Amino acid sequence: MARLRFLTAGESHGKCLSAIIEGMPSGIPLDEGEMNHDMARRQMGYGRGGRMKIEHDTMEIVSGVRFGETIGGPITIIVKNRDHGNWGAKMATFGEPPDDLARVTAARPGHADLAGIEKYDRSDIRDILERSSARETAMRVAVGAVAKQFLSRCGITVASHVTNIGGVSIDRAKVKVSDINGTSSELNCYDKDAEERMKEKIRAAKEAGDTLGGVFEVVARGVPVGLGSHAEYDRRLDARLAGAMMSIQAIKGVEIGDGFLYADMLGSEAHDEIYYEDGRVTRRTNHAGGIEGGMSNGETLVVRAAMKPIPTLMQPLHSIDVATREPVLASKERSDVCAVSAASVVGEAMTAFVIADALLEKFGGDTLGDVLSSIASYKERLKRNGFK
Repeated sequence: MARLRFLTAGESHGKCLSAIIEGMPSGIPLDEGEMNHDMARRQMGYGRGGRMKIEHDTMEIVSGVRFGETIGGPITIIVKNRDHGNWGAKMATFGEPPDDLARVTAARPGHADLAGIEKYDRSDIRDILERSSARETAMRVAVGAVAKQFLSRCGITVASHVTNIGGVSIDRAKVKVSDINGTSSELNCYDKDAEERMKEKIRAAKEAGDTLGGVFEVVARGVPVGLGSHAEYDRRLDARLAGAMMSIQAIKGVEIGDGFLYADMLGSEAHDEIYYEDGRVTRRTNHAGGIEGGMSNGETLVVRAAMKPIPTLMQPLHSIDVATREPVLASKERSDVCAVSAASVVGEAMTAFVIADALLEKFGGDTLGDVLSSIASYKERLKRNGFK
């Protein structure tokens, strides 16, 4: 069974967002500055909207941590919504709706609007869009920031970068996996020439009232052999990573390693040959992205995700009014032109959480010391068998 789990709660313009993490071992030192740095990274990025000028997300841990160290209980995190002050009466928990309340009834194609009001039998789309909003990802990043602190103590690092926006791709010859270290630029892109072309594409989309999607990649180094399992579908590490990535708002495609490129390859080209050199098991390629048979194989773990263009457009698409069924243009909410760089930070967080969960599944332990002791013992066995 998985050792870690988390829940998030809150609406985009509610009083706050919150999360509870259960199962994190005690004794993990947490660096508040580092964790809030990740929160700030999610808010940055060329093409972000006006909301980011209002919010200055800072995570506040209100339980499960004492004197900067986890104590074994559930960790509760909150992030206050500064914009709630502008929405108070419209987002009140109790009382009657204000007389001037403007209900949202023009469903936006590509959003949760239409399916959500039917599923939950609501007449105001705001009841759906407030929770389905990507604002929720602030808590994913907060949860992932705690997971990354745990993983760093175990010798594992997780970082991300943007590889494509609107069809403008990086030059892979200019970007090595070893370069990806979390010191992001405006677009979290490590090919400066491509980044400038991406910005131009974003500028053009903004002028046209349109939006752009793209692709980001997450890399995890130091992941030991054997996380996950081939034995059951829900223990496979690649399946868990794919599900976690696909759960991020606007993500429509996920691949591990070479992913969809495998469809164009011969078997002799696709697989990472195994060698034994200087007393060590080695590979010269990493097409598999660090996972074989549902388990980590000791190579760098590589996960890639495709984000669709944001569905809220300043030049709205055709839709219907859910109250009258009459044709209308979709409603407009304050939104971004492009949020791929922000999504890359969320992808980092989800990857870190899944790896932390798989690590605890394998090594157990209620304290950081117990976990590290188990990892050290396991690595000694691997070393004897020629694994790094």
